[in-house]
Amino acid sequence: MSKPKHILVIRLSAMGDVAMLAPVLSALRLQHPDLKITLLTKGFFAPFFRNIENISIINADLKGRHKGVLGLLKLSKEIKKLHIDAVADCHNVLRSKILKVFLSGFQCVQINKGRAEKKALTSGENFQQLKTTHQRYADVFSQLGFHVDLTNPVFPKPADLNPSIKALVSSEKKDWIAIAPFAAFESKSYPLGLMEEVISELTKNYAVLLFGGGKREIALLNSIEQKFEKVTNLAGKLSLSEEMDVISNCKLMIAMDSGNAHIAAMLGVKVLTLWGVTHPFTGFFPFNQDIGNALLADRTLYPKIPTSVYGNKFPKGYEYATASISVATIVEKANLLINH
Repeated sequence: MSKPKHILVIRLSAMGDVAMLAPVLSALRLQHPDLKITLLTKGFFAPFFRNIENISIINADLKGRHKGVLGLLKLSKEIKKLHIDAVADCHNVLRSKILKVFLSGFQCVQINKGRAEKKALTSGENFQQLKTTHQRYADVFSQLGFHVDLTNPVFPKPADLNPSIKALVSSEKKDWIAIAPFAAFESKSYPLGLMEEVISELTKNYAVLLFGGGKREIALLNSIEQKFEKVTNLAGKLSLSEEMDVISNCKLMIAMDSGNAHIAAMLGVKVLTLWGVTHPFTGFFPFNQDIGNALLADRTLYPKIPTSVYGNKFPKGYEYATASISVATIVEKANLLINH
């Protein structure tokens, strides 16, 4: 079978997983410049791919015109008009499977999520590093005849900031540390009181920019901003693309096992990640980061870590496993990463 000339790539959600796809598509684009790529994802995530040339994006309106089976049928008809000749399903969920049925005339391949391996890891049967999600994405394209080498990534330059962003953040860019203290589940988040101690230490030498989303997170971050002179809360004040502009100019991102870690990593920013009941071995470590940039909860105290892939399942008493990472350890590692 001849190699495809126009691939439809499917990855609908979640934020971190979509962000992890960006550096893989960037490498695919650079290494196979004649290949035409169309990405099906939620329109909100389009900024993740803004630095990749010659990639088209279809907005999957899953709550509107593409809702339900009939909506997916309508979407398949829209896709067929684009003259694709293969489908790379980097999501492999019910929606994408239904869509592939409607696109059955095309060559279709899908991601192997390694569910059995991950179950063995989280059950304690086999504690070892699994294949990264980035490599699992790359393997999808290999099935279509397009090898993707992820070892020498090319990152975009720090973005120019518009006047409205500059007005929000008055300090010099050279001193910026981004901190995103929340995650989808509390079991993956560092206790906010301890994070304030981290911020207190870091603001002695740097300006701290806070990131998050949702009313509750914004309110909590606003309260932190009011306590420290060199802290600016950007949550709820910028578009996703503008947040990326700011992050691209930061010296470091401190984040949980969360979407913000992957956004910073795909922009080539150093990322210091804090891990609670999840673990880098599951394959969700930020792209192109040194494993030493991960600070892990104490497995002597919490031997069942990782308790789940996403942090939604854990034994009683594991809720605050991240608290076993000391403030001093975080500050020391942050200073080391910034200065080297």
